Amino acid sequence: MREEGSTVRFQVLDAEDADDLTAWTLLWDAWPHREVMAHPEYVRLFARPCDRAFGIVGETDGGTVLLPLVVRPLSAEPWVRPEDRRWDATSPYGYGGAFAVRGEPDGAAFWRAYREWARDAQIVTTFLRMSLFRERILPPPDGLEVCSSNVVVSLDGGLDAVWLRYVPNVRRWIRSTERTGLTVERDATGARLDAFVRLYESTMRRREATPFYFFPRTFYERLLERLAGHYVFHHALLRGEVVGSDLTLASADHAYHFLVGTAETALRLGTNYLLKHSAAGWAIEAGKRDYVLGGSHTPGDGLYRHKLGFAPRGAVPFRVARLVHDERAYRELCDERAAAAGPEHAVPRPSQGYFPEYRA
Repeated sequence: MREEGSTVRFQVLDAEDADDLTAWTLLWDAWPHREVMAHPEYVRLFARPCDRAFGIVGETDGGTVLLPLVVRPLSAEPWVRPEDRRWDATSPYGYGGAFAVRGEPDGAAFWRAYREWARDAQIVTTFLRMSLFRERILPPPDGLEVCSSNVVVSLDGGLDAVWLRYVPNVRRWIRSTERTGLTVERDATGARLDAFVRLYESTMRRREATPFYFFPRTFYERLLERLAGHYVFHHALLRGEVVGSDLTLASADHAYHFLVGTAETALRLGTNYLLKHSAAGWAIEAGKRDYVLGGSHTPGDGLYRHKLGFAPRGAVPFRVARLVHDERAYRELCDERAAAAGPEHAVPRPSQGYFPEYRA
């Protein structure tokens, strides 16, 4: 289509279509940075059977854009009429785009084309969790909102330099693990998957996590099979027993702290400190530039302070984009959700604002 002087070849690649999946994978493989969370198999992990895993591709005169999305039918919600044909879109869990995967694409032209497609496809809203590495992304013209702060451990200088940048308390905890007899085993195949799942799920129950964070067995099996080479487990062993387990994801340049589980009895041993230090060492050996620890649900809480101890100067703004493509439909959905909840169960509206509001 012609957009104010810029030509955009706009494609919607559906990961369930074999040809589209191949095209998406080839585009990702040719991208020097190969962000794992833009891989079609990663996106598919977070798509329910009723959802669609789409790779939105825009080829402009200057380069190519890739926007990974999970597109969800609103009719799947119990408060929406089954015949409703509207959708909404979101980044898969983690960090998304739009990513500039080749050259210097025209971002404004891409976003105009995307909005036009979204309106035609009856997509009411799009929510994007943006990559922490701003040089990789093309933000929408509406701008981005700083949602929270995440922690990124720079791996410059190697492990000795990284060690010296830890706060003293982190170094003390890691040293103390030597006296407990804890050791770490690396696992690039998922050989100890059962132990990992057991520890992860017990940790989520202890933290009273929402159902979203409890994944079916097929989630892990597909991750191991379809993202081979882009993950590694670190298992903390005490007298041969796995007492802590960390799953790290890998892009071409960055490692991502993804999921972790620790036996309650092992927390006081410094297990989580040792696992992160081990993962940082692996990332350095694998040639990564950064190790992303992420953030927490509550700014400044204990989990966030724990992560910041590994990189006191590593706080990075975490930005999101909230796009409404059909204002009238958006208000209708908010009203329908409120009516379904009833006056005695008002739709919660967190102080920072949940988007889209009808999913609060």
